[in-house]
Amino acid sequence: MRNRLPLFLVKVFYYEYWPFWLFFLPLVPYWLYLAIKCRSLTFFTAANPGIKHGGVFGESKMDILDQLNPKFLPKTALIKRRENWTAVIQMMEKLNLNFPIILKPNIGERGADVAKINDQQGLVDYVRKADYDFIIQEFVGFPIELGVLYYRYPNTGQTGISSIVQKEFLQIEGDGRSTLKALVFKSERAKLQWDNIKLKFGERLQDVLPKGEKLELEPIGNHCKGTKFLSGMDLIDNNLVKVFDEVAAGSDDFYYGRFDLRVSSVEDLRKGENIRIMEFNGVTSEPGHIYDPKLNLLIAYRDVIRGLNIMAEISRQNMKRGVAVTPAMELLREIKTHFGRKRQPANTETKLKAKTVLAK
Repeated sequence: MRNRLPLFLVKVFYYEYWPFWLFFLPLVPYWLYLAIKCRSLTFFTAANPGIKHGGVFGESKMDILDQLNPKFLPKTALIKRRENWTAVIQMMEKLNLNFPIILKPNIGERGADVAKINDQQGLVDYVRKADYDFIIQEFVGFPIELGVLYYRYPNTGQTGISSIVQKEFLQIEGDGRSTLKALVFKSERAKLQWDNIKLKFGERLQDVLPKGEKLELEPIGNHCKGTKFLSGMDLIDNNLVKVFDEVAAGSDDFYYGRFDLRVSSVEDLRKGENIRIMEFNGVTSEPGHIYDPKLNLLIAYRDVIRGLNIMAEISRQNMKRGVAVTPAMELLREIKTHFGRKRQPANTETKLKAKTVLAK
């Protein structure tokens, strides 16, 4: 049915395509109820004392990675705003990294400006446009990408997993007759990404893809980039919780958030092997499985509310232990400053500095 609907109706009728604010708008009254229960409008900022504002916005991805068990980390470096792209090449040599690599802002939202860089020219282009600190990260080629929403109660130490999403990357399959452009327009999900695909593939759009050959259109597993989110809730069991207890063992300062990771197989996931954590997101983490096309809006809201309840209880326990919340006016000022800064022109005078974390 979806492929027969105009794109604007797809965006209306299927909530996976709704803007973030629209999907969560009906939950504002419930959030206010939790705020009253916790006696703070910004109760959520106490959920993760080791992350700025609990992970609402503005947190450093590198600072969070520093707190995780290095056994599960890919090679990663933080690069400050700079002029000389050759310093990035030197950092790659220091880390023993080859192309492809992943580049992404150290402070970012919902996959913005995350890119897989395949060669030196792509690196040069990215560096010239970047006006922010960014992370250079080893590209992990494991075939399975997951988002695992993990929690730990401060008072009891009880841990759990409330959501697992498996990501199906945006791709098309050739039929031996149709051009890439035609194949894109046969796919609802690909059509929605047409502007990005057009820029990325250019003249290749007139090529004919051989029958049965698959072409990945977007290597970044983000919902806003066309990735299909599939429920992985059937993977949750006590043994898997223990695996993520080990992943999170490096820090006592975060209690709620989502691990974005790649793993070689489900079997290795259960054994805690061949897992690489790309990043950890705090209290604004969504239970990604809710965007599975097989689910409905009522189930989605039920599972979001469950996550809100867990996060609120963690915040309440931390507050009783003396963890301070960010005052509401301070948070509003920082939000204004943060998004105002994003609109500023690039500072071409900032020198290059780098900090590295080597995964063991």
